Amino acid sequence: MSAELAVSTRGLRKTYRSVRGRRTVAVRGLDLDVPVGGVHGFLGPNGSGKTTSIRMLLGLIRADAGTMSIFGRPVPDQLPGVVDRVGAIVESPKFFPAFSGRKNLELLAEAIGTPRARVGEVLEHTALAERGKDRYKTYSLGMKQRLAIAATLLKDPDLLIFDEPTNGLDPAGIREIRETMRDLGARGKTVLVSSHILAEVEQVADTVSIIGHGRLLASGRVADVIGGASAVRVGVADRTKAEQVLTEGGLTVHAEGNYLLVDGVTDAARITKLLADKGLYVNELLPVRADLESVFLELTAGEGLEADR
Repeated sequence: MSAELAVSTRGLRKTYRSVRGRRTVAVRGLDLDVPVGGVHGFLGPNGSGKTTSIRMLLGLIRADAGTMSIFGRPVPDQLPGVVDRVGAIVESPKFFPAFSGRKNLELLAEAIGTPRARVGEVLEHTALAERGKDRYKTYSLGMKQRLAIAATLLKDPDLLIFDEPTNGLDPAGIREIRETMRDLGARGKTVLVSSHILAEVEQVADTVSIIGHGRLLASGRVADVIGGASAVRVGVADRTKAEQVLTEGGLTVHAEGNYLLVDGVTDAARITKLLADKGLYVNELLPVRADLESVFLELTAGEGLEADR
């Protein structure tokens, strides 16, 4: 496994057995690569194996098969040697409600041997400096989540792992967490964020891995996974005749409301030429870009994963 990667897994597998003896494969042969630096989205519907994978990586549960590494160090065997470089939020952390956010962090810093001066720095990094003296119980859900992120930053880790960090948050809270993750990535940290909210992660991730039923479906830079224009929307007065002309020209066309949608076009000029040669002139020609949502649905077509969301 490459030391160039923050996280790497090969053939990772985990099976659970119910009290009735029924076996459920949560993760099946997962190959996951997370590059150093930036935000990496770990995407999949609920029940796709994201949390199980993270728990195995952190040594919280044992893998049945496969290998894992963090910054090139095999885990869980060498986890003690790399654990100080990792900060993670897998479950809701526990803070003292009657204590201020700052006091909670100071107690935690003392417990893990981190200088108190670090508390002010992490409050600044998570935009909580002005509310640091306020009691934790007065914080909004978004602020509580940011305080949890601040807690993971106390030991200044190189890798931060967040499991569904925006669950239960209102739009303002989601925006705050998104901005915090983006800022961490911009400062050179590696942020691995799991989520089933594809559109959310699309706005913050540099790279992405999409999984379903515990296996990898796609991985790479977000722009590469999404691809370029997936179709071209065409506006034309005589849609029926235009559809016939474009179809006869070898293009895949279907009607969408008042427009025609032409798939798989590498050069939109071909559309205008085919139509103009028949006396048809477009009044709109718009590339339609795919998003992670549509890519995910295409990758999981026929697997029944949509029902798991």
